Amino acid sequence: MIRIAVANQKGGVGKTTTAINLATALAASGWRCVLVDLDPQGNASTGLGLQQAQRVHSSYDLLLGDASLKDAAIPTLIPNLDVVPATVDLSGAEIELVEHENRTGRLKAAFDKSDAHWDICVIDCPPSLGLITVNALVAVDSLLVPLQCEFFALEGLSQLLQTVERIKGGFNPALSILGVALTMYDTRNRLTEQVADDVRSYLGDLVFDTVIPRNVRLSEAPSHGLPALVYDHRCAGSEAYMKLARELIGRLPVRELAA
Repeated sequence: MIRIAVANQKGGVGKTTTAINLATALAASGWRCVLVDLDPQGNASTGLGLQQAQRVHSSYDLLLGDASLKDAAIPTLIPNLDVVPATVDLSGAEIELVEHENRTGRLKAAFDKSDAHWDICVIDCPPSLGLITVNALVAVDSLLVPLQCEFFALEGLSQLLQTVERIKGGFNPALSILGVALTMYDTRNRLTEQVADDVRSYLGDLVFDTVIPRNVRLSEAPSHGLPALVYDHRCAGSEAYMKLARELIGRLPVRELAA
């Protein structure tokens, strides 16, 4: 099972929207996909239509070792897509994990015990670089960074890249950056193009060619408990995420998926 973390310590960059719609696009492409909601706000769970009553087991139980990945995963309305939901309990996990042995590797241990029921796991991380996000980065093969096209984008990205290097040096030497996805791209705003140019000159081929535009339908979809690709598959945002998914698949070790 290929494991991908979607992370950025800045909030409001389209991280959860990216996680939901990429997971949906991957599932629509035929991969068996599980989305793990590690954000205490639980927006990815809500955005996939999960009610609170359905969340018997959660990513909190996964981290604390009280449930397996298979037990915590719940089927969604999307074929091939399951979700491990988040609950409010997760907000206290940062403090509880401090007291546990191997506090940075608990999610990896939970994944390693899974029966490889899925081809791809997408993890929606919280907007911070705390223990929950560190657990995700220790557990995954690669990192996808949604980056909003705004003034402070590169400053926040630099901090995240430093964290990645520390994780590689101390916990997960195999961790790699799958790519950076430019989100909330507004062609009417000159600053957007300037930031995009700066990011591409700084990171080169790490930046995906596909950009995700500002799009009202992307914002509306979660309130209906649906990914944008299901809510309105013809809108510009949905088409962009499908294109991004194709680009992402091209960067994955397909042989491992086929196995």
